[in-house]
Amino acid sequence: MLKYLKNRFRKEQFHPSFLGALINPFYFPRRNLLRHIKEIAPFVSGRLLDIGCGRKPYQKIFHCTEYVGLEIDSPENRLSKDADCYYDGKTIPFPDANFDSIFLSQVLEHVFEPDGLLVEINRVLRPGGKLLVTVPFAWDEHEQPWDYSRYSSFGLKHLVGKHGFTILEHRKSGNDITAVLQMFNNYLYKVLVSRYSWGYLLLTPIFIAPINLFGILLVRLLPSNNDFYLDNILLAGKTGDPVT
Repeated sequence: MLKYLKNRFRKEQFHPSFLGALINPFYFPRRNLLRHIKEIAPFVSGRLLDIGCGRKPYQKIFHCTEYVGLEIDSPENRLSKDADCYYDGKTIPFPDANFDSIFLSQVLEHVFEPDGLLVEINRVLRPGGKLLVTVPFAWDEHEQPWDYSRYSSFGLKHLVGKHGFTILEHRKSGNDITAVLQMFNNYLYKVLVSRYSWGYLLLTPIFIAPINLFGILLVRLLPSNNDFYLDNILLAGKTGDPVT
């Protein structure tokens, strides 16, 4: 029973059902990211490299011939992540044109020199291969001190485009009242929930769940706003070499 509850709780973090609205402080962004990734996943195929894979929460969404998880090499990552291989954060340890697709989810904001990473991504991706990126726009500082940047839609498209990629699709996730409500949830999470080891399961249902439930109703009544949103989702195809 305990194992089942632990697995269900873990699932609700990245694949939230309605139950996630009661126990997940990040219900809105995770639910929206899941929906967009599911919709774009059919365009991503072949041998896929998930850079910054964590525990591979989206692996089962992709129908690939091989799914390879990559993480920065550190004692903490080797204990807590489900990576298949590790690297030094500079050189991706694979030959040129080795992958058909690359998935980079909620990672780019933690890369201090994104140009170097995109040069490496271009190198290991075959011509015509696909790059799927998700990255936050409106969000608080997290995983300090390794949080370096935020990307507007224009900045992200420019950054990816100058490294030999053609933008195939761009979406804005959480471009409605849930973006405002999530900012308040982030505040409550930082000042209440994250301060106590027991806070996640006890304080989230008390303080954050009502906001999530209110947002589920309110998003049906209020218009969207493409200038204030939570996350960028971008699909690009490799068409050339990076601009040097």
